[in-house]
Amino acid sequence: MAEEEGYLALSGERITLQRLHHSASCREFQVRCPRLQLRSLSAVTCSVWLVAYGLFVLSQNSAVLSAAIFVTLIGLLVYLHFVKIDQESLLIVGSLGIQMTSSYASGKESTTFIEISQVKDVVINEAIYMQKVIYYLCILLQDPVEPHVVSEVVPLFQNSAVLHNTFLRDLPFNPGSKNIEWLLVCNSVHLRRSSDMLN
Repeated sequence: MAEEEGYLALSGERITLQRLHHSASCREFQVRCPRLQLRSLSAVTCSVWLVAYGLFVLSQNSAVLSAAIFVTLIGLLVYLHFVKIDQESLLIVGSLGIQMTSSYASGKESTTFIEISQVKDVVINEAIYMQKVIYYLCILLQDPVEPHVVSEVVPLFQNSAVLHNTFLRDLPFNPGSKNIEWLLVCNSVHLRRSSDMLN
């Protein structure tokens, strides 16, 4: 069963959140960002080439034009392969762990898996972004040597900038609760973490 909803990211772009229920203890959340638009790509390319042509007219050096073409192509490849993310997904399997996957515009995928035994807690963190406070989900990982110490904080969906007040305003959250609720990205959607899921 899949549910899909549209939202606005912090940048103002339209994003979609899709919830997939594979089984009672396995759920997946996918955030799709807008694809690269030809208009913005053309604008950046034309700007770089117009500046290069202006420098060529002033210097009469054809290497300037070649360098502009080279820089544009390399910049585009780097942007598509390392920066522009089309989709982020969070797959939660109750007895195993959490898998986070980022799919880049070039087709490259980056996957991180966190075992359920490493998860200490799931919290809502806050940050200041452009003169406003935003909220986002984080997984706290426990130190293997000292289980009461947090060894790492892993933010969820940080590249799509999806988690802010629109998503988290109505979520039930009790920071002192020992039986924490998995806060899963959208209003009133949560999966209770129970002892039988951890075993």
